Amino acid sequence: MFEHLFKGLFDTDLTAVISVTDFLLCLGVSLIIGLLMAFSYMYRTRYTKSFVITLALLPAVVCVVIMMVNGNVGTGVAVAGAFSLVRFRSVPGTAKEICTLFLAMGAGLIAGMGYLGFAFLFAAVMCIIFVLYNRLDFGAKKNAAIFKTLTVTIPEDLNYSEIFDDIFAEFTVSHDLVRVKSTNMGSMFKLTYQIMLRNASREKEMIDELRCRNGNLEIAVSKQETVGTEL
Repeated sequence: MFEHLFKGLFDTDLTAVISVTDFLLCLGVSLIIGLLMAFSYMYRTRYTKSFVITLALLPAVVCVVIMMVNGNVGTGVAVAGAFSLVRFRSVPGTAKEICTLFLAMGAGLIAGMGYLGFAFLFAAVMCIIFVLYNRLDFGAKKNAAIFKTLTVTIPEDLNYSEIFDDIFAEFTVSHDLVRVKSTNMGSMFKLTYQIMLRNASREKEMIDELRCRNGNLEIAVSKQETVGTEL
């Protein structure tokens, strides 16, 4: 009687039925893999509680879905379409978050197919590599201090196209005016530059020169981001 609770309504004699023991074993291994990936992601990485919980549960969810598909091509296509819809109902993440989610899905797929040893080995190796790359700051831009975003406010009567060229020639390797915005009811312009400093230690000296040129109006220097939404 107990076994009938876990049989599908549309199962036939030709359908391979998953036993409760195998189901719980695959689910348990997937949950352990999810925790391993979640702890690996939390190492030296800024994270949110919701993302870590999602990462811990995702391998188990994918594992169960794959077990339920169980060789049915039509169901597999439908599941693939359902997973693709998730992308359009979520906020774009960083490259690290997207990669980690793919790793979790991959581990869940392997576990769902029944290869629990390979699933655990895959998760262990990838988590070790993930932690190692974070530990070594692999891919970090070592000279990030010289790449800055500079915002300068000037009066409307100044010609912004060449007004700071001599200052930039002295303090920067390159500069690029990426944005011009009118502000304060059109009485001022706010200029945004992407600059590469010759010497990061002379940043304050450059700001002092700019202040003399723009009438001591607002100047802001910030870390230069690669793109608005990292990938």
